[in-house]
Amino acid sequence: MRTGEQAVAESVSGNVERLVDRALELLSFETGNPPGKTRDVVDHLESRVNELGLDVERLAVDGAKPNLIVTLPGESDRTLLYNGHLDTVPFEREEWSADPLGERREDRIYGRGATDMKGAVAAMIEAIEAYVETDTTPPITLRFAFVSDEETGGAAGLGALLDAHAIAGDWAVIGETTCADGRHSVTVGDRGSIWLTLEATGESAHGSRPPKGVNAIDRLYEAVEFVRESLESRTLELDPELDPVVEDSVAYYGPSMGEKTVRDLLLHPSVNLGTLEGGSAINTVPETARAELDVRLAPGVNTATVLADVRECLEGHDRVEVVDLSWSVGTFEDPDSPLVDATASLAGEVTGDRIYRRCATGGGDAKKLRNAGTSTVEFGLGTDTAHAVDEYTTVEALRGNAVVFARLPYALAERLDD
Repeated sequence: MRTGEQAVAESVSGNVERLVDRALELLSFETGNPPGKTRDVVDHLESRVNELGLDVERLAVDGAKPNLIVTLPGESDRTLLYNGHLDTVPFEREEWSADPLGERREDRIYGRGATDMKGAVAAMIEAIEAYVETDTTPPITLRFAFVSDEETGGAAGLGALLDAHAIAGDWAVIGETTCADGRHSVTVGDRGSIWLTLEATGESAHGSRPPKGVNAIDRLYEAVEFVRESLESRTLELDPELDPVVEDSVAYYGPSMGEKTVRDLLLHPSVNLGTLEGGSAINTVPETARAELDVRLAPGVNTATVLADVRECLEGHDRVEVVDLSWSVGTFEDPDSPLVDATASLAGEVTGDRIYRRCATGGGDAKKLRNAGTSTVEFGLGTDTAHAVDEYTTVEALRGNAVVFARLPYALAERLDD
């Protein structure tokens, strides 16, 4: 371990109680989204970072949801970005046995956002302090983006920073918790999506005489089932680089979801009927009906081709049409890339466990960053209690995250030099 790396690693390991206190401080700010007001917690972070004498920039397209960018210059201007969101999902206080605004019980830290992801943000701040307090210059420039509006996918957070070209970086690590049932991972890919709104029209009639009409709900549901069966029976052509990611994903999710289910999710499109609406009364044959479908695809799959298949499926279903749609292409990193290997290797060293290099079942901010040209992974130690009642993280997870975040610039730089 290099001298600077050892100094920052020892600093974060020696300040665990301060790290816990910082996590509890962040949890004390209620930032449930909606409404997602994060101004007070951003003020708190900005004040703390200003005390460290670092370059801080505040950017907001919504005054109630500001974003904070902190830069720590390195020996190289090549940049590693750390991204963490400050908003959380809402909570119902009466459902919790612990304080949803932060409570420590032995080695557990409870609170909304403890594992998703104020705990990781606290670890990032601790890594910043370690570099400042030990007077260590990282081998590459570090930039930290503490953002708002992630939980609802709003435009005030990371999207606003990307639109403003405020956080350009060569690599990025997002501190989302990537643990489940005691298994640890680095998320290296996400799935693409097609969100479709289908509409069917029929002919109204009295409910006592259904043959005199044409039931739009029946017509629509028949079309939905045909689309589902057609797509889910199709085998996708995946980039060979994804083969080890598929296998790690099967191993990671298999114990909870079943190996066949996981393979099906990655090797075939999945189709979820999210909403189905139609009709005006129980005794009336519905004249119109509307459904929303969520189609998910493995990383790198040509979304346009699958969308063309959907339209072809609908050609045989009279008076059923697509009236609205949005789509995205899944993205992924080479599982042996310097960033992935550095993050996974450090995580394995810290935990002593296998680190799976897997694909997420959905998609998030990593996709935005990869599409902006930044090599990106998600990594965070924690618990699988995100969004749950009595959400918590652990003291050891906080410490492990801080160690990985502090040492990652050195591990990455070492692989770049090889």
